[in-house]
Amino acid sequence: MAAEQALLELKDVKKYFPVKAGVLKRTVGYVKAVDGVNFSIKKGETLGLVGESGCGKSTTGRTILRLLEATEGEIYFEGENILDYDRNKMRSLRRQMQIIFQDPYASLNPRMTVANIIGEPLKIHKMVNGKKERDERVAELLKKVGLQREHMKRYPHEFSGGQRQRIGVARALALNPKLIICDEPVSALDVSIQAQVINLMEDLQEEFNLTYLFIAHDLSVVKHISNRIAVMYLGKIVELADKRELFQNTLHPYTRSLLSAIPVADPTYEKERIILEGDVPSPMDPPSGCRFHPRCPEAIDICSEVEPEFKDYGGGHMSACHVTDREHQAV
Repeated sequence: MAAEQALLELKDVKKYFPVKAGVLKRTVGYVKAVDGVNFSIKKGETLGLVGESGCGKSTTGRTILRLLEATEGEIYFEGENILDYDRNKMRSLRRQMQIIFQDPYASLNPRMTVANIIGEPLKIHKMVNGKKERDERVAELLKKVGLQREHMKRYPHEFSGGQRQRIGVARALALNPKLIICDEPVSALDVSIQAQVINLMEDLQEEFNLTYLFIAHDLSVVKHISNRIAVMYLGKIVELADKRELFQNTLHPYTRSLLSAIPVADPTYEKERIILEGDVPSPMDPPSGCRFHPRCPEAIDICSEVEPEFKDYGGGHMSACHVTDREHQAV
């Protein structure tokens, strides 16, 4: 770790899901959703986590919160391995770690009013005394996210998608957390509403000194909000760098293909598009060597035989690619 201690650090974290078959439901294999992930996030920083659907981004976020239990590895929060925590200690830690879900409607109980939805964590963690104090705190949180006091008495179906996500943000803020896992929080919203929610999250981060793990598949959104970006493919991080460094000096072929897919507003601008062939391999039986090699336009012989080392190429720019390694050795 660097001299400045990270708020969150993952060391070789794995999450495998057993696959069962037959009448006896015997385990016939494992879906390796997260397979040896390493990264850290400093206090007040936003780390963007990007990749194709199914690469393990959301599973990583939920494993950090122990909504899913890790198969192997270590997860350090403020220097302590939280995988060693018992249920009571983990419950108290949840005040420090919250999540904003992808679907703002499915994540809100349709039978509860906004006052109860946002006030529930306050009640569970005994942070308010009585209904009056709870309602005052909820009204304050609603104001922070751009909603009104009168919205407290309404139900989720009475709001637009953007308003519902603001309610989700208010609920995540209720316990004054240090870390918020943002699990594709704007992907279900219209583009104009996405910008509003992103700007709101940036303002709240500055006001409350929040730390974000921002999960998304849209690199243009991640570029706007993140300090650093980690690129994930089939359960592994393949590149990690400062956002400007990542866009200006891309090292991994998979990252280059993702960047080439970002739409450009200027119709006269001709942009080279890297089209990947084939489908993403099964996480039950990932390819040998580099997992990206069957689809990589730059693959060489060693790529199919040896797994590349995830190494630093200067200034904290990490990548796992044999082609990149050879290019840097030649220089």
